[in-house]
Amino acid sequence: MGRLVRIGIDVGGTFTKAVLLDNDSHEIIGQVVVPTTHGAEAGVAEGVIDAFRRALGAAGITAADDVVFIAHSTTQATNALLEGDVARVGVIGMGRGAVESRLARSQTVIGDIELAAGRVIASTHTFIRSDEAGADAVRAAVAAVRAQGARVVVASDAFSVDDARAEEQVMAAAAEAGLPATGGHEISKLYGLTIRTRTAVINASILPKMIETAQLTHEAVRQAGITAPLMIMRGDGGVMDLGEVQKRPVLTMLSGPAASVAGALMYLRVSDGIFFEVGGTSTNIGVIRGGQPTIAFAQVGGHRTYISSLDVRVLGIAGGSMVRVASDRIVDVGPRSAHIAGLPYAAFQPAEGMVDPELEPIQPKPGDPRDYVAVRLADGRRVAITTTDAANVLGVVKPGDYSYGDPEAARRAMTPLAARVGLSVEETARRILDVAVGKIVPTIERLVEEYGLEQDQVILVGGGGGASALIPHAAGMLGLEYRIARNAEVISSIGVALAMVRDSVERVMPNPRPEDLLAIRAEAREAAIRAGAHPGTVQVHIEVNPQTQRVRATGWGATEMRARDLLHALGEGEAREIAAKSLKAPAAEVRLVGQTNGHYVFASDVTERSLWVFRSTRHPVRVLDRGGFIKVQRADALVSQTTAGRALDELQRLWGMATSYDGNGVSPPDAYLVLGGQVVDLSGMMAVEYALSVGQSELTGCGPEEAVVVVAARRVQARL
Repeated sequence: MGRLVRIGIDVGGTFTKAVLLDNDSHEIIGQVVVPTTHGAEAGVAEGVIDAFRRALGAAGITAADDVVFIAHSTTQATNALLEGDVARVGVIGMGRGAVESRLARSQTVIGDIELAAGRVIASTHTFIRSDEAGADAVRAAVAAVRAQGARVVVASDAFSVDDARAEEQVMAAAAEAGLPATGGHEISKLYGLTIRTRTAVINASILPKMIETAQLTHEAVRQAGITAPLMIMRGDGGVMDLGEVQKRPVLTMLSGPAASVAGALMYLRVSDGIFFEVGGTSTNIGVIRGGQPTIAFAQVGGHRTYISSLDVRVLGIAGGSMVRVASDRIVDVGPRSAHIAGLPYAAFQPAEGMVDPELEPIQPKPGDPRDYVAVRLADGRRVAITTTDAANVLGVVKPGDYSYGDPEAARRAMTPLAARVGLSVEETARRILDVAVGKIVPTIERLVEEYGLEQDQVILVGGGGGASALIPHAAGMLGLEYRIARNAEVISSIGVALAMVRDSVERVMPNPRPEDLLAIRAEAREAAIRAGAHPGTVQVHIEVNPQTQRVRATGWGATEMRARDLLHALGEGEAREIAAKSLKAPAAEVRLVGQTNGHYVFASDVTERSLWVFRSTRHPVRVLDRGGFIKVQRADALVSQTTAGRALDELQRLWGMATSYDGNGVSPPDAYLVLGGQVVDLSGMMAVEYALSVGQSELTGCGPEEAVVVVAARRVQARL
C-alpha cells in the first residue's frame, strides 16, 4: 500500500473542485477544477465523477485502496427546492383515539408548500387511525395517495416520537408498492406534528432525484475500485453515508458553506469567530463558537422546519460585486457581480491592454437598474470594476492570494470612475470597499450579539476565492483580527475531505434527569455509528435549553480508526506558545492551570483600570487540545484542576463564584468540563441543576481519580 489519501469534492454553482490530501499530514497533493454539470444526463453527479477521476490521475494515484476517504458536498437538494424539481408527495396522517385523531388529521394536512414564485411542493393527504389500522387499511391508504399522483409517501403519526411502529408499517407498505417513503420519526424526535410533517414532506419531495444521483456517484466510485465508503456532506458540518442520504437527503442542504467552515476550522484552529465564505457573487456568513459552527433550524420557502443546518446569513456582496454610480457618487456595490454580467475583472487582465478606458453604464440582467458601470477599452472589450479590483489597487490583496491580479490594470480601469466621482484612484477604491463592507458590518454586529461572543475573542475568518478582497477591510473597519484560510479558494473541498461523520438527536425533555441524558447520549452515539462513524472514535455533546425544554445530543466521529493522531501531539511548551499568542501575552506570563491526557488549560492575568482610579483583574483562559486547537477561549474565567469523583462539587462551587448579579438580574456563567480528549460544553444553561445533570451523564465511565478540569467563565456582553 502506498501513500494514503483523502478526497474531498465541493460542488459549487459554477465549478466542482476536488482536492487530494495526504491522510497523515493533510497537505494538498493534488487538485482539479471542472465545470459543474447541471445539464448533464446524470446531473451534478457527472461532474463529481469527472473531478475525482481527474484528481486521482493528477496525483498519480493508481492503487484504489490508497484512498481511505472520499466525500462530496452537493447542491442537488438546494437546487431541486429552488427550481421546484420535486416529486408530488402523498401524506398518510395517523393518530390514536377519536379526539386525538381529529387533531392529528388537521395537523397533517400540509397542502402545497410554496418554494418560490410559481414553484411548489404539491401534496395530497389521507388519514387512518393508527390504533385500528390493519395491513389492508395501510395498503389501501398507500394506494389512495398513489392514485392521486403521489410518487413518494410520507408517514406521519402523532405519536411517532415515542413509538414509530405505525409509521414503519406505512413505510413498509410503500416499499411493497415501489414508492420511496419518509417517516416523520426519521427526520426529528421533536413534538410539533405540523412542523415535523412539513419537514418530512420537503425531504420526501427530493427523494427520487437524490436517490438516483447518489446511486450514480456510488457506482462510479466502486467501478474505480475504491472501497472506502462514499460520504456526502451535511448542512450541519458533518458527513453521512449513502444509506442515510437515501433516507434523509434534505440534511444535505447548505452543505457547501458547511464544508468551508469545516476546512477553516481544521486549518486555522479557531475557537470563536465570524466565518465568511466569499465567492464571486455572494458571501455566506456564520458563527464559530467553541470551535464548532453554530446550528439552527433552516427555513424553506419561509416555512419553519426541523432541518438542522449551519446558521448562515447570505449577502449579495462578494469578490465580483460591481459598482453602481448615480450622478457623481458611488451609491452602491452589488448585488450584481461581474460573473452575472458576463464580464472579466479588470485586475485579471494585462495592464498593457487597458487602453483609453471609458466609463459606461450597463444593465447586467434585464430588469436590473442601469446604474451599474463597466469600462470599455479601445479594442471594444468591456471589463468590470469590482471589489477585487479595488482591493488590488489598495494593495489589500498580496501576491499569492487567489484574488491577486495586476494592480496596475485595476488602477487604469478605475481611472475614469475616479474622474467621474471627483476622487483619486486610491480614494475611489477605498470608497468602493467602504460601501461593500458597510453592507456586511450590520450582520457581523447582529451575530456577535445573538451568540454572545466576547469582543476581544472575535476573529474574522475568511474562506473562498474572494476572501482577501473583503475581510481585511472589514477587520480594519471594526478593529478586529482576521485570518484568511490557507488555500482559501479550495477550502470547501478541504473541509469535505476532513469532515467527521455527524448526527444529532433532539427531544423535548422537561427537567431531564441524568438517566434521561444518558439515554439520549447513547441514542446519538448509535446514530453517528449508523451514519458511518467508527465506534471507537465517537464523541457526544449534549445541549440543554431550559426555555424550550429541548435537549440535543450530537455524536461525531471518524470513518476509520487512525494508526496515529491526525496531528502530532504537542508538548506543553508548544501549546504554551499557541496559547500566549492567542492571549496576546508573553509566554513567560502564561500559566498552565490544568491538564488532562487530551488537553492543556492556560490562563493569564489582565489588570484593567476604570476612570483611572479603580483597578480590576480578570483571568483570560484558553483550552487547547494536544493537536494545538483552541477549543475554548474566554475573557475571564475560574479554573479548577480536579478529578472525576470531585468534579461535580467543583462545578457547583465555581458556578456560584462566577455567577454575576446586577440590576438586570442573575447572569449564570458558561461552564465547561475538560475530561480526557473531550470538552463538555455547558454554556448557555440557565440553572446549575441542568449543568450538573449533563455533567453527571458525561462523567459516567470515568474512573474516580481521572483528571478533570472545570472552567466557569463569566458572561460578558459583547459590543463592537
